[in-house]
Amino acid sequence: MLGLDSAGKTTILYRLQIGEVVSTIPTIGFNVETVQYKTIQFQVWDLGGQSSIRPYWRCYFPNTSAIIYVIDASDHERLDTSRTELLTMLSEDELRDVPLLVFANKQDVGGSLQPEKLSEELGLAGREKGRQWSVRGCCAVKGEGLEEGLDWLVSVIQKQ
Repeated sequence: MLGLDSAGKTTILYRLQIGEVVSTIPTIGFNVETVQYKTIQFQVWDLGGQSSIRPYWRCYFPNTSAIIYVIDASDHERLDTSRTELLTMLSEDELRDVPLLVFANKQDVGGSLQPEKLSEELGLAGREKGRQWSVRGCCAVKGEGLEEGLDWLVSVIQKQ
């Protein structure tokens, strides 16, 4: 699970694992947890999103079955940075054809980009023709939209 700092990755991870919001601090390095979701057991690597940590993301790309990329949909100022990091990551050979779920998090915040608009802003439709991908709205603190996103991801993984 990747994304810029403060996007909500750790909140999503623990919401999925224990069903609750836990108090979090910025992730320096990574958190790794096993998440059981319906018939699939995921080993989720929640990688820190600070600019000093992002160059190390690639160390975790080999043997990746799926990517969950979390974007703070209310943070318009850093959308370009988030897009650049996402597209750079997707260009890596190790991640070719790996399914991508983008969570447009913080949908409860006024002015958040809706998934359709965020999808346009990211430019995925024109670039990612060989990859299964989906942009889903969510609110990590309320748990809204997470199941729908994971349902999509599970269905894609099971078809592979």
